[in-house]
Amino acid sequence: MAKQATAAKFADRPIRLKTILSIVLVAGLVGLSAFFAWQWHSTSADLNNIEQGQSNDARAEQISLDYATGAAEMNFQSPDEWRGRLTAGTSPELSNRLEQAATSMEQLIQPLQWTSTATPIAAKVESVTDGVYQVVTFVDVLTKNTQTPDGTSSTATYKMSIDSKNGWVITEISGMDPAIDPAAAPK
Repeated sequence: MAKQATAAKFADRPIRLKTILSIVLVAGLVGLSAFFAWQWHSTSADLNNIEQGQSNDARAEQISLDYATGAAEMNFQSPDEWRGRLTAGTSPELSNRLEQAATSMEQLIQPLQWTSTATPIAAKVESVTDGVYQVVTFVDVLTKNTQTPDGTSSTATYKMSIDSKNGWVITEISGMDPAIDPAAAPK
């Protein structure tokens, strides 16, 4: 009988060992699955952030190109249309400054019979700080007037600040001429 008891005791052991190994294996698979799910979620969130950043960059660049092209197009016969494009999409503070500049500019474009057409070249986001995009934009401009009736071609360069947290409005515009001290630029 002692032999049977010992044999029964050892007969139960493989079942227990199998059970323990099965539990360890299942726990390992659950842990591994959880790890891979976490990694997938983390990677997916990273990709979404990258895609959102690229989408926002593209939006800021398009706003900048549209604005620069519209602002560079002038016709002495319709200064109100140009003034509208010049102030469109800008903050109230910037719009006021641009209105003042437009009044001065209109005194030149009328007597010179100034017309300009513009073609966008490129725009690039330089930086983003707290939702404000710094964008550099290049526009090809063909200007005709009484002094150059055949026209003169030039490239206009704009540096803009676009506030994505405030309805994607343009809050600042400047040129890129390094010979001009930014502190001395008209505001």
